[in-house]
Amino acid sequence: MNFFHYQIFRFSWFTKPAGRHFHRNHQLGAHLALADLEAINRCEMSLPKNFNFAGDVIDQWSLKEKIGERPANPALWWVNGQGDEVKWSFRDLSTLSRKAANMLTKPCNLQRGDRVAVILPRIPEWWLINVACMRTGTTQLTAKDILYRLKVSKAKCIVASEEVAQAVESIASECPNLKTKLLVSPQSHHGWLNFQDLFQSASEEHSCVETGSQEPMAIYFTSGTTGSPKMAQHSQSSLGIGYALCGRYWLDLKSSDIMWNMSDTGWIKAAIGSVFSSWLRGACVFVHQMVQFDTNTFLDTLTTYPITTLCCAPTVYRMLVQKDLKRYKFKKLQHCLTGGEPLNPEVLEQWKMQTGLELYEGYGQTEVGIICANQKGQEIKPGSMGKGVLPYDVQIIDENGNILPSGTEGEIALRLKSTRPFCFFSEYVDNPEKTAATMRGDFYVTGDRGVMDSDGYFWFVGRADDVIISSGYRIGPFEVESALIEHPAVVESAVVSSPDPIRGEVVKAFIVLSAPFKSSNPEQLILELQDHVKKSTAPYKYPRKVEFVKELPKTITGKIKRNVLREQEWGRA
Repeated sequence: MNFFHYQIFRFSWFTKPAGRHFHRNHQLGAHLALADLEAINRCEMSLPKNFNFAGDVIDQWSLKEKIGERPANPALWWVNGQGDEVKWSFRDLSTLSRKAANMLTKPCNLQRGDRVAVILPRIPEWWLINVACMRTGTTQLTAKDILYRLKVSKAKCIVASEEVAQAVESIASECPNLKTKLLVSPQSHHGWLNFQDLFQSASEEHSCVETGSQEPMAIYFTSGTTGSPKMAQHSQSSLGIGYALCGRYWLDLKSSDIMWNMSDTGWIKAAIGSVFSSWLRGACVFVHQMVQFDTNTFLDTLTTYPITTLCCAPTVYRMLVQKDLKRYKFKKLQHCLTGGEPLNPEVLEQWKMQTGLELYEGYGQTEVGIICANQKGQEIKPGSMGKGVLPYDVQIIDENGNILPSGTEGEIALRLKSTRPFCFFSEYVDNPEKTAATMRGDFYVTGDRGVMDSDGYFWFVGRADDVIISSGYRIGPFEVESALIEHPAVVESAVVSSPDPIRGEVVKAFIVLSAPFKSSNPEQLILELQDHVKKSTAPYKYPRKVEFVKELPKTITGKIKRNVLREQEWGRA
């Protein structure tokens, strides 16, 4: 689980150029013209002074529904596979989010600028809290993980489900800023307010706050390599307007489409596909709670529901193509997308052979959104993540910020012009050094290495740092190593990526054991260490592979050389 949270906006990188300007009465969101959005990216037009996704998008689509200018599709369609179903129109979502906003501001005593931590699975309340926080000017912190994030974010309120309530209770005393705990559960717990009870009695009347376009909306925790996760701050416009291009060109969404995005709620991919891009286009967001991924349930869902657009990590497609897909008749599926990790060319080919559908890969980052993509109408080159997309000028550069010729490996970077693109993250909160380190000359550097061919297609090579990309999750080795060192059996460890046929790559730990544990049963000890990491940090971060070694390779100054171990794992040493 991840978090997002609210933070006072410290500065603005956007300079208003000469030219046309938005006025407050300019129709935004559902009425935002694509030409206007492109003009903003070209700095021919300024951002609107104020923007709020709840008021300028959700409420605008609600009005369109009222006057019959939008199809009868729901805005949110949720199922749990056990017969339960929720369908909300934009009018429902507008009304219900007002009730939730009143609940946050009154019984929960939250004010504009307060931080709200949200740790919820794929349930309708996650979407309600998202929109309610936008209405009130409080923004949510979306999943030692919980303790670190609560302390560093100084969250005043936490909204959690039954599954994590006990864990929150165990660390709440160490979080002096945490004043309110809101439980989304039919059950009541001492010291927790009950979401359902408060929601039922909340008023439907609420005035959406006016938020500046560049006011902070959310902060996502990124994976760290040599330290704790960084907090990448996004503004109202970078999320609420910036993803309109993604929804239009890569996701290719219309208001009649039904979009199923499989990302977990704590990740920015959920915000991209299941909130901003989809609702900017007026499309329906489909959600299956599916606590544990199951290929049979997944395929049955595609054959039962009229889903038109699907987005999953390559890991999901790698699992699906192992089945006889020709046995299944997908109800209305037309457009399939993937991202979060490299897509194997053979998986793309097998998917098309068995379903007749192309797989459109996209590549992006928490900090800057979608950078490259295979878009409809473009030739797909198997193994490539496509061409650079608007509003970015994507290049391959060297360590000095010089553009490299086609076919030459270097760092994937975005050229900056006179102003910082409005769809960029604003900063790493409380970390100006890391923020500054993303800039190299006239470029923003992604930290990923790649190659651009002579046709302008980009090919992913790997991370420039040690971050591990497994099943679409980015895992910083430092957190796993920190969890391992807590166990008495571990003297020191090094965590790197290791190839895996299904997940692309997995976490592998090289461990030097303490003397008392050197004679332990290795299989039993590995299970014990894996279980320890699952409990100490997020379960998906545990090392699926473990190797006990006498010593780790180090530099003359004593720094562990993860690159040596990584190259060894991938057969490059």
